[in-house]
Amino acid sequence: DVRCRATVGEVGNAEQSNISWGKAGRKRWKGSRPAVRGVVMNPVDHPHGGGEGKTSGGRHPVNPKGRPEGRTRRKNKPSDRQIVRRRKTGKKR
Repeated sequence: DVRCRATVGEVGNAEQSNISWGKAGRKRWKGSRPAVRGVVMNPVDHPHGGGEGKTSGGRHPVNPKGRPEGRTRRKNKPSDRQIVRRRKTGKKR
């Protein structure tokens, strides 16, 4: 209902997130594949791949297609649009 403000009761199976899978095989039985970092791939597989030894990626975080990814912050706060003019600060006369 659109007018609902709260729900009464308890979440079912609340401990679900605390399950330890134990080994990689149990995750594979569920259908998940291992996550491989782009840095450990070859240059044909990922823009971060290649290099001699354990080198870092050498460029900003990108996805396998080369598009920028891994943004960690919002450029502007949504309430910035509501600011009309700056607050005058400084010495009071």
